[in-house]
Amino acid sequence: MYKSEIRDSTINALLEKAGQRNYGRYLAKMVLKKLRGFANEPVSFDFPVTAIIGPNGGGKTTILGAAGCAYKSVAPRRFFSKSGRYDESMQDWSIEYEIVDRELNRKDLIRRTASFRNLKWNRDPPERPVLLFGVSRTVPANERSELLQCASGTFTVPADHEEDLPQTLREAVSRILGKDVTGFKRLRIDASGQVVLLTGKTATGLGYSEFHFGAGESSIIRMVSQIELAEEQSLVLIEEIENGLHPVATVRLVEYLVEVAERKKVQTIFTTHSNDALRPLPSKAIWVATQDRIFQGKLDIGSLRAITGQIEAKLIIFVEDEFAKTWVEAILRQRGGLALDHIQVHAMQGDSTAVSINVHHNQDPSTKVPSVCFIDGDSAQQESDEQQVFRLPGQTPEAYVFDEVLTAWDQFGGKLAVALYQKYESSSEIRRLCTEIRRDSRDPHLIFAQLGGRLGLLPASTVAAAFANIWAQAYPQAVEKLLTPLQTLLPTEIADRASSGSVRVSNY
Repeated sequence: MYKSEIRDSTINALLEKAGQRNYGRYLAKMVLKKLRGFANEPVSFDFPVTAIIGPNGGGKTTILGAAGCAYKSVAPRRFFSKSGRYDESMQDWSIEYEIVDRELNRKDLIRRTASFRNLKWNRDPPERPVLLFGVSRTVPANERSELLQCASGTFTVPADHEEDLPQTLREAVSRILGKDVTGFKRLRIDASGQVVLLTGKTATGLGYSEFHFGAGESSIIRMVSQIELAEEQSLVLIEEIENGLHPVATVRLVEYLVEVAERKKVQTIFTTHSNDALRPLPSKAIWVATQDRIFQGKLDIGSLRAITGQIEAKLIIFVEDEFAKTWVEAILRQRGGLALDHIQVHAMQGDSTAVSINVHHNQDPSTKVPSVCFIDGDSAQQESDEQQVFRLPGQTPEAYVFDEVLTAWDQFGGKLAVALYQKYESSSEIRRLCTEIRRDSRDPHLIFAQLGGRLGLLPASTVAAAFANIWAQAYPQAVEKLLTPLQTLLPTEIADRASSGSVRVSNY
């Protein structure tokens, strides 16, 4: 199971710092009033490390570029160039910003606008150091024109042009790449130090140049080096952060950026297609771009295909979190006769995200697959038959399912014991543990993890699935009540066989 090296206390402290705008320089919010496919779409930066995710063409780079254009050092043409009469749509593009800059206003945010009118960009941006790392950072050394002079058997530099990597840089790179970079050096090729070649050493002490580095290895050393040299409270923009990196290295790079946010007050915004890049981040740090809408909240990258209609399904169900997903899937299995491989259930990590994405999905004329949303019993979101938003029973789902299964213990306790990898005869002892845990637990969201720990370190997901499946078996009438509003949307095995011409045997 993934365990972040960043403490929860660090995450919470940074959330509070961003929420209070406790910075000298910080991009707090922007509104894409009109920009490519976006209209009046707000993006708030509620955490100093922000991930932008979405499908290809969804607008990730548009958001990244809009953020950069808030500051003088980033020219709008870097992201939004005009190509003669072929870019007529750029007329009246506009981005509004809320910016923390204590040199310009010690007490309040400053507000700026960047707009494209009369064939040019108009803006009055404040100063701030901005580091931009594009996808070209992973181009191999032998394809970089500035390094071609180094590709010679007689190449050398004076001894005073060789520099050891600083200790902070070595430590950061070693954690990200999972390898010791002691002995690595930077060679200054020109007098200004703008052109640099990296060198490394094998475990046996043999030297090798950057021409033999992996693309990810080279880009990480260069990127981290620039970030370490950057001024405090700089802005870092990274396109496709996972490029050239192993999944573990991607996680560690994001963790490094969180650490830099704490240590140097650096703000980072990056785009990604990687689930791993999202793991260390809180939900408020993640924004989803879907061509014309932008949503805040953590979700699985795979669910983007459902959001944008790029999935072979006949019904999509959005829910708040992983337990709701487990519970709804158990309900669907209990019903029987459904073409389960044509139903997709996606956990959205939050009720507002689940509801808004469901509404957007059904309103999008390009999507042909209907969707519904199930919110938890304690959600402040509103149910709506028209928008196909329905509510699961109980208040806290974990506590509700747990209690309902306890009520049905006399009939189903033995089956639950087996589902928990225990002996059928141990049902009474497990019931005693459940009663004790339910009585003593202060957080109902942890009861499955607590029971799993008492039963020999069973994963919380295993315990949750066992309870959800037993609940569905014990309460068939409740299952039918929940699925009744979906009656005309649920794909069945019989209908699936008829449409495909297959002879698959029904489940009932």
